[in-house]
Amino acid sequence: MPYVPAVGGELLEVVTFGDLRRRMARLGVGRRTERPEFHLLLHVSSGGMLHTVDFREYAVSAGSWLWVRPGQVQRFGDLSGVDGSLVLFRDEALDRSSVSVTGMGDPFGRTLWTPDTDSSTAAARALDHLYAEFESLPRDSAVRRPVLQHLLAALLLRLTDPGGQVGTAATSEHSEPFLAFRRRVEASFAHHRDVGYYARELGYSPRTLRRATIAAAGMGAKEFIDRRVVLEAKRLLTHEDQPVEQIASRLGFPDTSNFVKYFAHRTSTTPAAFRARSRGRDSAPGAQGRDDGTP
Repeated sequence: MPYVPAVGGELLEVVTFGDLRRRMARLGVGRRTERPEFHLLLHVSSGGMLHTVDFREYAVSAGSWLWVRPGQVQRFGDLSGVDGSLVLFRDEALDRSSVSVTGMGDPFGRTLWTPDTDSSTAAARALDHLYAEFESLPRDSAVRRPVLQHLLAALLLRLTDPGGQVGTAATSEHSEPFLAFRRRVEASFAHHRDVGYYARELGYSPRTLRRATIAAAGMGAKEFIDRRVVLEAKRLLTHEDQPVEQIASRLGFPDTSNFVKYFAHRTSTTPAAFRARSRGRDSAPGAQGRDDGTP
């Protein structure tokens, strides 16, 4: 799903859940699986909802925040009893420094925050300020873009502050071997599934990568790679209409039967069966997937 703002040229857009419900009704769009090419930050101010991100279901209650990143598959639950706001934005909406500090470019970044009352109020104020300026600044104003970008950065900095300004359980620090391994896997998983390749490329021993990955992710390096491949397979099978053979090729499997065996061994179902089940859930009111394929 490409980023198509209501007004061309905008790097970000702020809408209420009421706006979203009206848009969905006008376009005849129900709850379906989508794969946005942009960031989607949700804040629930009252009520609650279930939201599925990469085949994991999250309960988003009042005061909670949920961040969907580009490339992830996501699906809205029942929006009838929830109020709040959504911020849609492209990567270019933040300066390089803010991207680094907030972890915006991290495809494994945190998805859900359930803040305490005081910290939630501070972040909600930042969102209110962003929404007010988004609505009031003239579209042709020379200061519109920089003001909105700065306010978005302020909101995300509040949200991701490791000191715990918002939310519980700040993300722990990971070792450099794991971070380097994770980055390389993200870039190369469709072509390389062997731990030895990553060890040679990064200058670490396979044993070092295994230990670092167990410490950071609770699994071995090989399983980490396999889970990333399976996650991408699930995303493609759910969201795209390409035949299984083409998806197998995109993921580095020249032989479709090998891909089917690989997928079935790790998910206990075939790619075709997973696709049918996943898309069947799309059309079932209130149905949500619960198998977590994230690394």
